[in-house]
Order: sequence, then structure tokens, then C-alpha cells
Amino acid sequence: MSSAFTSRLWRHVTLFDGLQTLPKPMAVWIKNDQIAGVWPESEFRTELAPGVERTEVGGVMTPGLVDCHTHLVYAGQRAGEFEQRLEGASYAEIARAGGGILGTVRATRAASEADLFALSLPRLQALADEGVTTVEIKSGYGLTVADELKLLRVARQLGEALPVRVITTLLGAHAVPPEFQGDAEGYVDLVCREMIPAAVAEGLADAVDVFCEGIAFSPAQCERVFLAAREHGLPIKAHAEQLSNLGGSVLAARLGALSTDHVEYLDGAGVRAMAAAGTVAVLLPGAFLMLGETQHPPVELLRRYGVPMALASDVNPGTSPLYLPTLIAHLGCTLFRLTPREALTGITAHAAQALGRPELGRIQVGAPADLCLWDVGQPAELAYEVRPGRLRQRVFGGEVQHVR
Repeated sequence: MSSAFTSRLWRHVTLFDGLQTLPKPMAVWIKNDQIAGVWPESEFRTELAPGVERTEVGGVMTPGLVDCHTHLVYAGQRAGEFEQRLEGASYAEIARAGGGILGTVRATRAASEADLFALSLPRLQALADEGVTTVEIKSGYGLTVADELKLLRVARQLGEALPVRVITTLLGAHAVPPEFQGDAEGYVDLVCREMIPAAVAEGLADAVDVFCEGIAFSPAQCERVFLAAREHGLPIKAHAEQLSNLGGSVLAARLGALSTDHVEYLDGAGVRAMAAAGTVAVLLPGAFLMLGETQHPPVELLRRYGVPMALASDVNPGTSPLYLPTLIAHLGCTLFRLTPREALTGITAHAAQALGRPELGRIQVGAPADLCLWDVGQPAELAYEVRPGRLRQRVFGGEVQHVR
């Protein structure tokens, strides 16, 4: 259900603005596609918001949720690997046996753009139905120039089909493909010399990511990809310190990365480098849970150095087929011991910062009118209780896209 208004007002709302819960009932006014006014209810006067066409009362309001790390364009599924891991096989063992990422690569290469669009549309709809207004979609399951561009094109098409802001990331350096086994350097050449330029030429990539890990690419290889991305004007991100500490976070931060993601094995040097660079730590508790990991990201050290912490679903077929952002907030609290405020900031303001879009994920004058109105008593309930169906309204660009 969709209902557009050029001027709309919410009154007597409990407001989480992306960084904190405000202590007083608030009034929020949007005009066209922007937030035009935010006031304590006690200071609101009707003349402050002229031309209002609809007024809503009550509820908890947050920014539209931001999912800053997903891999939701893919074909196939990996339920068999889920069973294997529960029977004792490790993620690395499965990957080395030809499963893992490469298993999804085979299925994804065989799928057409139309197939991938049809498979991915309900995944994105599931996120939108639970309050997501901005999502990052990575490639990485094609691993040829043509197939990586195919995934990025589908991601762009998804953003045109649904009222969700889609930000695309080229993750060509996700794994060494079968045709380059034993020649990772040759594949990195392909990513740097052909794949990145082709994605830029078609306007398909908003950033470039790498997987810096023993089962993927070395820091030196990742640096080559980073430098190629920067030469083409694209910001960089990194999967780093997920399974071991190779120093990928230090490298990424030194080169000005927007974020480093996973970071379970992040050490003090990495934290300090990220703090100095303003690089966001993106925590992915869904993958941590499903992989049965025991090494926790250094949350207290990240707090101490003031590194922003985002949370994301990491939607993917192998290690995090999870489509409920408030579950991710809950897991951030229960697994990583974030506070509810940190968890909500992690799926709003800090997630937007991880995408290089700090104007998103906030409720403040001049920000895009991306909002969620929830039927809960206080914002902390969104991280405390795991239950779908609490979203009363989802507003994207000033238009109400979800009404219950």
C-alpha cells in the first residue's frame, strides 16, 4: 500500500534519531522528500508546519534502517553446507573442497539476469517489509568480468523495482575462481585491469570490496585492488580479520576505507588505524552465529578508541540467510554485548556512515525523509524482542510505502 503526501506530520512520537533516544515526546515534519522540522512536542505550534496534509499520532520513530553489508543477488542455496558444518566441517574445509563461495558461483554463473532478478526481488522485499530503506548489495558470485557486471546490473534493477535505495559494491576479489586456481595473481590482474574499469564504464559500482583472508586474498593482493579502485575514483571496503588476523584492517584504514567488516580477529593496531582514519567497523553477528565462531570482535577496544560500530545482515546463502534487521540488532546485543542504543545506531547512523552516506540513517532537518514508525513502547524493544510485524509505517523519500 502506498500513500504520497507533500507535507506530513507526526506528533507525540518517541524519537530515536539515529544516535540517541530523545527524552521528550517529539514532532517530526516532512515536506516532499526531506525532513523539514523536528521539535519537542511542548514547543510545537501548528504554524511551524504549514500545509500539512496528514497528521499521525504516537509510536516510536526511527530513521529508515540501513543494511550496509549484503550479498543478496545469487542463485542456488547451501543448506547442505549448513548440515556439514553442524556435523563438524569447518567453513575453510568446505571452501577448500570446492564448496562455499565457489559453490554459489557455479549456480550464479548459470543463471540469467532475469533469473537472478526474480530470485533476489523477494529477498529485498523481505528487508523492506521490516524497515530497511537503504541496502548495500555486493557482487562476488560471478568472478568473471561478464558475470560480475551481471550481478551489479541486477542490483541496480532491484533499486528501480522497489522503493529501496540500493548501493552497489564490486566484490570481484571475493574468491579465486576455478579457472585461476593456482594463479591468484593473474586473477587480481583481471580484477584491476578489466573488471574495475568495466564496472566504472557502465556506472554499476559505488565502491570496491575485497576478502582479505587466508582462503581468499593476501594483503598485498588486496592493496593492488584498492589502488586500482582509487585510481578510478571508487571508495573501498574490506572483509577483514574474520577468520584470522592478516592486517587487512590496518591496510584498508591506511588507504582510507569506508569500513572493514567482520573484524572478529581485529587487534589493537587495527583498531587504532581505523580510529585514525574514521573507518567504520561493520559487525556481522548473523555469520558469527551460523559459523559457530567463538572469537568475538573487540567491542570494548572499539568503544575505547571511538570507532563507529555498524551492524548488518550479511545476507548470503552460506553463512547468513537472515532477513530480519531487528534480529541482527538483537544478536549484536546478545552475542557481542552491544547496548540497545549501540545496536540501533549500528543499523541506522553508523551503517549509513559505513556506506559513505552520512546524511542517511538520521532524523534531522535536511536529511532524506526515510523513516520508520513502530508499534513498540520504547526504541530498546526493537533490539530486545525478536518479532516481525511491529512496523506501522515505512517512509521512503517522503512517501509512505508500508501501512499497517
